[in-house]
Amino acid sequence: MRKYILILLTAALIMACNDDFLEKNPRTSLVEENAFKTYDNFKAFIFPCYEMFTNTTIATSLSNGFSQNAQYRGDVNAGYLTTRFNFNSYAFQTVQNATTGNGWNFDYIRRINIMLSHVDQDNELTQAERDHWKAVGYFFHSFWYMELVNRFGDVPWITQVLNETSTDAYGPRNDRKMVTDSILTRLKWAEEHIGDFEAKNGKNTINQNAVQAALSRFTLREGTWRKYHGLGDHDKYFSECARVSEILMAKYPTLYTGTDGQPAAGYGEMWTTEDLGKVPGVILYKEYRESTLLNNNNYVEHTSSHIIEMPQHTVDMYLCKDGKTISNSSLYDGDKDMYSTFRNRDPRMYHTIMPPYRVKAGKGDYNTWSFTDNPADREYIDIMGINSSTSNPGVGMKRLPAQNWGANLLAYVPNLQNGIAAQGTKAAAYVACRSGYYVYKNWNQWETNFNQAALNTSDKPIFKIEEVLLNYAEVKWEQGLFNQTIANMSINKLRERAGVDPMIVAEIDANFDPKRDTTVDPVLWEIRRERMIELMGEGFGFDDVRRWKKASWYINRQQLGMWIQQSKVNESLWDENTHLPTKSKSEGYIYLWADPIVEGKGWLDKYYLYQVPTDEIVLNPALEQNPGY
Repeated sequence: MRKYILILLTAALIMACNDDFLEKNPRTSLVEENAFKTYDNFKAFIFPCYEMFTNTTIATSLSNGFSQNAQYRGDVNAGYLTTRFNFNSYAFQTVQNATTGNGWNFDYIRRINIMLSHVDQDNELTQAERDHWKAVGYFFHSFWYMELVNRFGDVPWITQVLNETSTDAYGPRNDRKMVTDSILTRLKWAEEHIGDFEAKNGKNTINQNAVQAALSRFTLREGTWRKYHGLGDHDKYFSECARVSEILMAKYPTLYTGTDGQPAAGYGEMWTTEDLGKVPGVILYKEYRESTLLNNNNYVEHTSSHIIEMPQHTVDMYLCKDGKTISNSSLYDGDKDMYSTFRNRDPRMYHTIMPPYRVKAGKGDYNTWSFTDNPADREYIDIMGINSSTSNPGVGMKRLPAQNWGANLLAYVPNLQNGIAAQGTKAAAYVACRSGYYVYKNWNQWETNFNQAALNTSDKPIFKIEEVLLNYAEVKWEQGLFNQTIANMSINKLRERAGVDPMIVAEIDANFDPKRDTTVDPVLWEIRRERMIELMGEGFGFDDVRRWKKASWYINRQQLGMWIQQSKVNESLWDENTHLPTKSKSEGYIYLWADPIVEGKGWLDKYYLYQVPTDEIVLNPALEQNPGY
């Protein structure tokens, strides 16, 4: 403990001699008894808890580098996204046995409990400051427990500082409902008592709005888990979610519309903007600064290291611009080439998957280009904006044609790994994929990129009003109160920014999407679709499909890529099962991974909860394992 305090506390203590030193803690040493005196002492000690937002245990965590190990991972596990090299371990039952780790970690909880144990003791804090630091401690304690419960269900509820001899350190897991009710109580206390200390803490720190955003997320998650997993007593969570979401919606009435002039620019720029402190609707964000704290998210997506793709069945979830599904929209142009697949679709798709194009590269020069004679080749270049830069960094957000980290031109998309690009050109080594649908949420032209170096400074959102709007829409349906007015307050604000026609609730019936899961109400299906699209690539997917108890529907799908002629794909990417039954073997959807059900695999219900690490049970036999492991 002493070494942590020495690292964290920056105030220097003046050495002094005193003949009563045997009766007092040494003034020259920082120990727990004298380290919590000033406001800044508490601030410095709790500061490492902000690392929760980049701790990749949490699916929505942010990454300073490879986002496939952070916020993309939750959507990969959900089956929304896929990777270039690995099939879904939940679909094929290859989840490894957990001997240690697996998210069973109480280090943050110990740190927070140490701080909380000193808040009300002898120190220089005013009562308002005591309440503030207790509220901040309750926030972080609750935020980490949200993840523990989300993974394991029943967990030990620890609010005291434990050591090796504490009997509570070797007790059983507490009931999930007791733990979540305690989390709710603490978050509500924090909401009511957290102070306005922006001048002392900085603007981008935990405040009442951040607590309310966590409440909105937690109460929807727990309420729907209780409902769909048969635990009961969920209505109070729905009421809290609706209450706190309405408060935030009033505080943040405006959505960010962006600066780059592209369709849905505000949506795309949320992950590619240098200063989110100036962006409306952002409640809390991860701040990056040149020469101080950098990331390389953008760099990775400009290289061959990025492995995140989208399977065809998720592409098919994107609506057309008229707000209708691909099954019913007159705007849908089919999927027999990528130009058709992207045409007239929800523009959020263009900011998530790199759109198709083709240009002519300058002869012997990878940094110059010109348009081809085919007007279709430039359709999405004109939509996204022309990238005229030949340098690194360039200018703008998701401009086309794309470049690699060194500003070398990518002359065509799709760029199929181990395959053949359009019109017989060999695939480039960078920005390659198997499916044709390359996910590039963190991509922009303006950030500096250098091989194997973190130089990117774009901020990343932690809490934003868009999630709250989706929480509100969903919880109002769960309360039986969703109607056109609620749709206009929530989903249609997101659609208006995206450039998609509004949801008309009265038009949504059983035939609105004939490809939906028919066990889900048609309106609820559309609310969930909107959540899926708006939050794509932000890590919510696996938590969502588990709380809805619908993991098997999303995860047991065979993952296929774009439709293509066999002559343009390397044989290793082709399989006799990839074509439609009415089509010849000469064309079809690219084979990515086998059908898990055909292979005798598929989602196991034990995966709804994670395995308690076996080493923890050895250390504490009072812990019981989750069912099925």
